[in-house]
Amino acid sequence: MRPITQSSKLAGVRYDVRGPILQEAERLERDGHEILRLNIGNPAAFGFEAPDEILDAIRQALPRAQGYSDSRGILPAREAVAEHYSRVGVAGVGPDDVIIGNGVSELISLVLQALITPGDEILIPAPDYPLWTAQATLAGGHVVHYPCDEQRGWMPDLEAIEGLVTERTKGIVLINPNNPTGAVYSAELVRGFAALAERHGLVLMADEIYDHILYDGARHEHAALHARGTLCLTFSGLSKIQRVAGYRAGWVVASGDRGIASDFLEGLSLLANMRMCSNVPAQFAIPVALSSASNWSGIDDLCAEGGRFRDQRDAAHRLLSDIPGVSCTLPGGAMYLFPRLDPDRYDIHDDQHFVIELMRATRVMVTNGRGFNLPTPDHLRFVTLPSVPVLTEAIGRVADYLEGVRIA
Repeated sequence: MRPITQSSKLAGVRYDVRGPILQEAERLERDGHEILRLNIGNPAAFGFEAPDEILDAIRQALPRAQGYSDSRGILPAREAVAEHYSRVGVAGVGPDDVIIGNGVSELISLVLQALITPGDEILIPAPDYPLWTAQATLAGGHVVHYPCDEQRGWMPDLEAIEGLVTERTKGIVLINPNNPTGAVYSAELVRGFAALAERHGLVLMADEIYDHILYDGARHEHAALHARGTLCLTFSGLSKIQRVAGYRAGWVVASGDRGIASDFLEGLSLLANMRMCSNVPAQFAIPVALSSASNWSGIDDLCAEGGRFRDQRDAAHRLLSDIPGVSCTLPGGAMYLFPRLDPDRYDIHDDQHFVIELMRATRVMVTNGRGFNLPTPDHLRFVTLPSVPVLTEAIGRVADYLEGVRIA
């Protein structure tokens, strides 16, 4: 029999966050071992429950949510998203500029499939949220990673990025706050990204899913405030800030110069139509979550001094930084730490294999830095969602393991 093989389109497509490391974790769990999963930013798994007002909105809407909705999403949800961005100062956005999706992940796929002609280049940060690289590759694009400098708090260099632009460059991705580093970009830097996109006619794709998870007085700057002479696509949703990742309620908003992008937007609408619509019950949570009276379900309190998100970040950062040969930039946002293991003290050539061996020894599951398209095998990503006692136990096990493999 002729073997059935995967599509050649998958050549070069990776998503290590849910790849071989997860498969090994599942094998260990089948054998009766308890694995602490610090690989995925899944708030519900660590006791962060959906706000009552969101649960109530979905319950009340269930009788009306049994059929398909408009493929772009129900009108109240799109109106709420448009009004939210209008309140923060983004001009000229209406409900017709909004598409609701099954989380940001689905919308990234739709946008890149609609945008990329095989051979087009997309500028994506390194490290990145790997879905961006995977979906751009799957769409036939050539990903050009622009570096972010760990010595400067993981900030990108706009001059270096501009040197990567060619006649085939179609768009640039800005992840702010960044996953996996937690870097929060200044207003000046965000303006620089918008200006660069406008100079070269690039689509500016702003992944802002963590825009309210901020620490130590950090402020988030919306890219859409500054991109007027080109198309800006802003991605966000309820999964992280409202802690309802499983509800799959996200959106993409088109702003800036939509006139030059009418053909692309028609293609995006076609793809949105082809998937019928996103999860309808969850769409009814969006107007409640984005109402002007909303306190964003307590996210500011969680991130403030004494709040659980903040305390967990601080404890994990301190514990990791105390390990000999480990350094870690303190993140200004998001829910991750991205520590570096000094190559002179840890001889790591295959960081995926290293993470699997670490998990077998400690029952702690993290993700390797190369899984986020970092070129070097010397970083790990830790999720900081568990309680401080759980993080203390987990990082203590990791510290013991690293003591046994240190070479200097």
